[in-house]
Amino acid sequence: MAQAVSKSKSPNSTNGKSQNSYDQKTWLSWFETMYRIRKFEEKTLMMYSQQKIRGFCHVYIGQEAIAAGLVTGIQKEDAVVTGYRQHGIALCRGLSSESCMAELYGKATGCVKGKGGSMHFFSKEHRFFGGNGIVGAQIPIGTGIAFAEKYKETNQLCVTMFGDGAARQGALYESFNMAMTWKLPVIYIVENNGYAMGTSVERTSNVTDLYKIGSSFEMPSEQVNGMDPVAVHEALVKAAAHCRAGKGPYFLEIKTYRYRGHSVSDPGSYRKKEEVEHYKTLDPVVLIEEKILKQKIASAAEIEEIKERIKNEIDAAVEFAENSPFPEGKDLYEDNYVQTDYPFIKD
Repeated sequence: MAQAVSKSKSPNSTNGKSQNSYDQKTWLSWFETMYRIRKFEEKTLMMYSQQKIRGFCHVYIGQEAIAAGLVTGIQKEDAVVTGYRQHGIALCRGLSSESCMAELYGKATGCVKGKGGSMHFFSKEHRFFGGNGIVGAQIPIGTGIAFAEKYKETNQLCVTMFGDGAARQGALYESFNMAMTWKLPVIYIVENNGYAMGTSVERTSNVTDLYKIGSSFEMPSEQVNGMDPVAVHEALVKAAAHCRAGKGPYFLEIKTYRYRGHSVSDPGSYRKKEEVEHYKTLDPVVLIEEKILKQKIASAAEIEEIKERIKNEIDAAVEFAENSPFPEGKDLYEDNYVQTDYPFIKD
């Protein structure tokens, strides 16, 4: 069943503002972010097919425009927490391709020392709090982070991201209620790619426009075209300003589409081939490159330089992961919480 990408945004204008008003640096930032994620994820699938990467693995191919808009829409000091389809979000927050690829390999040089794998990236330095494997678990976590920001009076916020499947979790409703009651600085984002693990939004609820959930709490909410980094950027700028003004949370339903299955083990047979091919005509990586060239924002040579640099970066990341050591057995006992006064624990 095909899903509408957006109800109100035209391809050449977002919130009444011309897309041509952004400078070259911003456009190239969006392209570079999306292209890096696309190439990282394609390489991830290749390495998985060679059994260099194992276990659960969920790639971000098709959803890159959300990450691009996130980079420019919020501040580096803001916190971000998301679910397990999170390689792209981690990369856009500044985690290196090397540390991310090494983590996928389960190597000691990975961003969480090889202990997290595909679903559990983390970086305190980059204000990236996961990568959470339990569906919807990040929603109360992000709400708690936002509570801490308000308590400490930092003027920072927490972007809390989840999928359309997680939007059915009870924790969402509890979190929304708390966030609105306490006016917490949290931007909730549902990345609605239409199918959760494989069941369409239309089959899981009578409410198919997910942004409407926010109305139950009188939370400002809107729908965003997730195939356009400009639309995502501007929605985040607006939502962030709302949060920093002390007005409480904001809810964005960002409509997007994943080109691959839910995970590497999912053939995606619940989708028609024609539907997938239709959405590939909306590929944000392709369309932004075409726009940059057509409107002479940058030259073909400048685009090729970015592509070549990122190709070399991803190849180097694979080499780094290949040559890195696996964690030692004793490392199982490090970086774990232990309650030492628990009755059954002895020195």
